[in-house]
Amino acid sequence: MYVLPLLTVTIFLPLLGALCVLSVNEKNEAAQNNARAVALLTSLTVFVMACIDFILFDPSQSDFQLVERYPWLESLGCDYHVGVDGISVLFVVLTAFLVPLAILSTWHAIKVRVKECMIAFLLLETTMLGAFCALDFVLFYLFFEAVLIPMYLIIGIWGGERRIYASLKFFLYTLLGSILMLTAILVLYHHTGTSEIAMAARHTLSFDLQKWLWLAFFASFAVKIPMWPVHTWLPDAHVEAPTAGSVILASILLKMGGYGFLRFSLPLFPDASQFFAPLIFFLSMIAVVYTSLVALVQKDMKKLIAYSSIAHMGFVTFGIFTFSSMGIQGALFQMVSHGLVSGALFLCVGVLYDRLHTRDIERYGGVAHPMPQYAVLFMIFILGTAGLPGTSGFVGEILVMVAAFKVHGWMALVLGSGMILSAAYALWLYRRVMLGKAEKLEVAKLNDLTLVEKLTLGPLAVLVLLSGIYPAPILRVSETTVEKWVGLLEPGGTRRGDL
Repeated sequence: MYVLPLLTVTIFLPLLGALCVLSVNEKNEAAQNNARAVALLTSLTVFVMACIDFILFDPSQSDFQLVERYPWLESLGCDYHVGVDGISVLFVVLTAFLVPLAILSTWHAIKVRVKECMIAFLLLETTMLGAFCALDFVLFYLFFEAVLIPMYLIIGIWGGERRIYASLKFFLYTLLGSILMLTAILVLYHHTGTSEIAMAARHTLSFDLQKWLWLAFFASFAVKIPMWPVHTWLPDAHVEAPTAGSVILASILLKMGGYGFLRFSLPLFPDASQFFAPLIFFLSMIAVVYTSLVALVQKDMKKLIAYSSIAHMGFVTFGIFTFSSMGIQGALFQMVSHGLVSGALFLCVGVLYDRLHTRDIERYGGVAHPMPQYAVLFMIFILGTAGLPGTSGFVGEILVMVAAFKVHGWMALVLGSGMILSAAYALWLYRRVMLGKAEKLEVAKLNDLTLVEKLTLGPLAVLVLLSGIYPAPILRVSETTVEKWVGLLEPGGTRRGDL
């Protein structure tokens, strides 16, 4: 019987680590290393806790597990209510896995205000984990919004030359959508009398009300993913953010939008979700094709990867709204795969930027000669983003394409063209940066990967290949939960059952 507050410990342990880092007296390099070490040790402990949560999770059960519930805002009827199902447990583990790698990547890259940087990343981890575990509307909203603060600081303090512009744009875009979601939460609370997600899903709302509430939630989640045409903040944020910030932004924060569609839009507003599905298909196909074409003409490596992220997330939104087990599981797998691949690609760009302090593709060429180990790892991630069979990128995309073919064959063809374009810009990037002769003197003198860089990129390469060759463990975790949801969404299904 589950009695220990494992999820609460997992969520708030980074906050305790942040308090420990705060006590470090940062006066010299040794003190800075102490702050880094405390943050890294804390994040590794959180990963161990997440693994324990994952081991205790029973994938054969579709209900929420590891549930904790304590009185909180009693006057409003809101409780501190957390738990995980086959969907959220994947994101808990993914978050706990990537944060230590992001912190490790800052070891030599961040040299000013190190203590504050470590605190920001640990606070960010707590807010992300809390959002994925929250089973109460108010609790979810607090965690969901609190994510903005540390990420805003990470971009605004440790970012590039236009960091203030990029951080403000990121903050305002996401805040505007979230205000509409807050309004929808208040209306939903008024009509259902509860702030619990599962309890609210049992109430039957009128179709007109569902449509308005769905649009309000859509405004928040579409910006977070981001979907076309509210995607313009993402390339600026990625270009100006430090490498570790880009890793977390692409690998975790974007997934909160897709998670929101799965946790809220589908179960709470099933009729409206069916009604607006064609709109999602249309916007997703535009994102897949248009942003892939934009990626082809980029000269900045980070901006190219940022646009590729938007294209790959188009597969996610399309798969979710096919309302099929294959489509939703494909979307989930694509989110996990994208978290690994995109995070790795941003780390790869950071490796080169730390050496030559430029992300301009034209400044490179022939990097594979002085950096053969780096070339091998970079190739694995490039093939992953191109969706080559045997890598994690292939599994999610092919599942979504098969689900799309069952909706309309021509939609699958459009998504397939996106995969072709993905291979084009990924291989184009690799050829321009890695292959050919190292004609530039500064490129020829580059040093290969350091131990820290190997420790950050190596685990990601292993998982990209392993999950591509043997995807069953990831798919099995979410299978029961997804099948239950699909059954509730089918016409005639017991839609208002206990979600």
